[in-house]
Amino acid sequence: MRFMMLIYPGEQAESGALPDEAQIAAMMKFNEEMAQAGVLIGLDGLQPSSKGARVRFSDGKPTVTDGPFTEAKELLGGYWVIQVNSKEEAVGWARRCPSVGGASNWMIEVRQMFETSDFGVDPASDLGAEMERVAESLGAKGP
Repeated sequence: MRFMMLIYPGEQAESGALPDEAQIAAMMKFNEEMAQAGVLIGLDGLQPSSKGARVRFSDGKPTVTDGPFTEAKELLGGYWVIQVNSKEEAVGWARRCPSVGGASNWMIEVRQMFETSDFGVDPASDLGAEMERVAESLGAKGP
């Protein structure tokens, strides 16, 4: 099972301030532990929302809003993609995450990712084969 662990570092997400060396080292140790355990598929931190945009759709029409976004305490700061055997195992990894840049109020949301089989598409069909081809080209399992 693949899970995405989404990190919400609180107001620090919008400050653009980078963690100090000790905090970076702790996070790198955590990342290395997941890599050595063979569960880590991918990860990245995200720049502040002031460098981003949101595209909202209403009646099929897109509206673009440039950042920053006012809900800074609920902004995504980064993510990990892991492959584990259960939600409990994914939550176990999330619980081991070191403090994010010294933030006192932050959270990690753990969400299971869809697999091709979840869509009920026959893998032998043209659509199933296309879904698998795209997933394999990305080095992933599932859409």
